[in-house]
Amino acid sequence: MEYKTLQLNLASAKDLNNVNLLSRMQVYAVVSISGDPANKQKTKTPLDREGGTNPAWSFSAKLSFNELLARQNRLTLEINLRCSGSLAVDKDVGSVQVPLTELLKQTGDGKNFEHVSYQVRKPNGKPKGSFNFSYKINESVNHNHKVELEPVMVTGYPSPAMGSNSAPYPIVYPPPPPTQPQYPDGYTYPSPSPLYGEHQQTPVDYFYPTQNGYVYPPPHGVPVAKSYF
Repeated sequence: MEYKTLQLNLASAKDLNNVNLLSRMQVYAVVSISGDPANKQKTKTPLDREGGTNPAWSFSAKLSFNELLARQNRLTLEINLRCSGSLAVDKDVGSVQVPLTELLKQTGDGKNFEHVSYQVRKPNGKPKGSFNFSYKINESVNHNHKVELEPVMVTGYPSPAMGSNSAPYPIVYPPPPPTQPQYPDGYTYPSPSPLYGEHQQTPVDYFYPTQNGYVYPPPHGVPVAKSYF
C-alpha cells in the first residue's frame, strides 16, 4: 500500500470572525486528514495570544495519507480554527476543508513548497476570513505491514547432523501381542475364529450331579472330559 507525506507550513489567517467581543482572541489551528478511519493523525499550532482576528504561526507539520484514497477523492485536509476561552471552554472560529486530490494536482515539481490561500467558513457555513499555508507532497513510500504467521505442525523428524551417532528419529517398538485369557480350571480355550460367519466351537465341561440337584465341578485333579458342539 503506497502512502505519501504531506508537508505543511501553516502560516497565518486574516480577518477571522471575532468570537470574543470583550477581549482579544487567542487563536490556534487543529489540522487533520478525514476520510480514512485508519488515519488518526492530528496536530495543532501554538496559541497566538497577540494576533486577534489576524493570527500568525509559521508552524510546520507532516501528515501521511493513503495515495489511492486521495486520488479517489475520499480524503480531505481539515483545518479547524479555535479560540482559547477564559473559562476553559474553547470556541469555534471557522474551518477550512481542502480535498487532497486538489493538492495532488497542484504539486508542481514536488521539490518546492506551493503557497495557497483558502476561504475560512464560520460554523454556520458563511465565509469569513482566509487561511494561508504552503505545502509539498513527498514521493510515494511503501508501508510494509507485519504479517503474523500461523504455527506449522512438523510431522517428520530432521536428519541427524553429519558425523553424529544418534538415530535419525526416536525408535518406537511395536506393542506386545495380546495374551490369551487363563480360566480358573487351568484350561486354555481356543480363540474365536477370525472369519465372519464361521462356526465357532466352544468347549463344555461335564459336571457330576449331586443328590440335591445341583451340579458341582469335579474335585481337583480329576480329569474332565471335553466335548465341542
